Amino acid sequence: MAGPVVAGKSDHWGSRFGFIMAAVGSSVGLGNLWRFPYIAGEMGGSAFILIYILCILIFGFPVLMAEYALGRYGQRSSIASIRKIVTENNKPIAWVGMGWLGAIASLLLFSFYIVISAWVFDFIPQAFLGEFGGFTAEQSGANFSETTSNKLEIFIYMAAFLGLNVFIVARGVRGGIEKAAEILMPAFFIMLLGLVAFAVFTGDAARTVSFLLTPDFSKVSFDTVMAAVGQAFFSLSVGSCVMFTYGAYLTRDTNIPKNATLVASADTFVALIAGFAIFPIVFAFALDPAEGPGLFFVTMPVAFGQLPGFVGGAFFTLALFAAFTSSISLLETGVSWLEDQKSIGRVKGALALGVIMLIMGTGYIFMPDMIDLASFLSGDLMLPLGGVLIGIFAGWVVPRSILASELGEGPLLNVALVLLRFVVPIAISIILVLGIYGKVTG
Repeated sequence: MAGPVVAGKSDHWGSRFGFIMAAVGSSVGLGNLWRFPYIAGEMGGSAFILIYILCILIFGFPVLMAEYALGRYGQRSSIASIRKIVTENNKPIAWVGMGWLGAIASLLLFSFYIVISAWVFDFIPQAFLGEFGGFTAEQSGANFSETTSNKLEIFIYMAAFLGLNVFIVARGVRGGIEKAAEILMPAFFIMLLGLVAFAVFTGDAARTVSFLLTPDFSKVSFDTVMAAVGQAFFSLSVGSCVMFTYGAYLTRDTNIPKNATLVASADTFVALIAGFAIFPIVFAFALDPAEGPGLFFVTMPVAFGQLPGFVGGAFFTLALFAAFTSSISLLETGVSWLEDQKSIGRVKGALALGVIMLIMGTGYIFMPDMIDLASFLSGDLMLPLGGVLIGIFAGWVVPRSILASELGEGPLLNVALVLLRFVVPIAISIILVLGIYGKVTG
């Protein structure tokens, strides 16, 4: 586990705007447009949203700051940065396993994320060509089943999506990831606001406001809290060491607390505003907001079939943009470590992981039920466990002086340390154990 000692990263973010766009792009993905709306619908709307926002503040934000801080201090991949910290401070080398857990979680997420993105990719031409016209719920469900069962077509879309990821990541941070984010994220926000305006003016805005902003705490259960915690980690890309990796490319003049606040705020804003792009249309056509995962691929096409084709096409294009900026960061976590191994390098590392992901993604195409298992292992187990370990590591193992050098001394550091030392590990451990128990016994 000792591994080679590697030099710090030579590539850094070229501008604050570029970093913010890349970090927001990592956080804003299908988790906001696909996962958040259907979970909010299942969990009763605004009661879930309030708990989700609390989870962002109490759990997500301190872990996000810790990942940025330790990544910038280490100036290496998450695995190599943790190794540097424990070696310099005579701490147990076993902590390097936390970096491996994050890297494995990222790649496991990426392996099925590319398949779901291929479904989104396939829906874009269907929507623009008006193929959803006149769909009933049954017909839309049959269309989704037919789409996902067309293995060759999904493979082609998946390979194209994966190839673009490999190309961008292989070009490096400034020349690849940052440039892509600077183009895609502004376009994403313009498209999102346009869809929100269309949905609010043509759909049932009043019922959406009531649904999203009037809490019904009678629908809150332990499952609601667990879902909110999982969504907070999934959406912010914390617990998988993605932000650890992005932190390694930060320059010394970057104010981590301010930038972490911007990223967390933008991510939460997109999750909320996505509800105003989806639910006015859902309510206007008397569809079920608690449809579950099918809300995105089954329920929405029913509504889009009664609207001009460009509306559904724009929606799924927007989702593909979000998926792409998130998937780049998941792939970068593994490539960053391979880049630290001087005999491999970035281009070879991106290509090697691309081949492995292509094989795994093909497996999901032929065994789609395995996506649920991969999602449970990575999203419900590994990400929260990663959050627990990062809280303990940053709060108890890492010397305070390291965090102070990255975050600055003051009340914010004191509050962050209290949350990292006590609240994050204890609360998330309880939620994780009870959640696993519920899965096993339920």
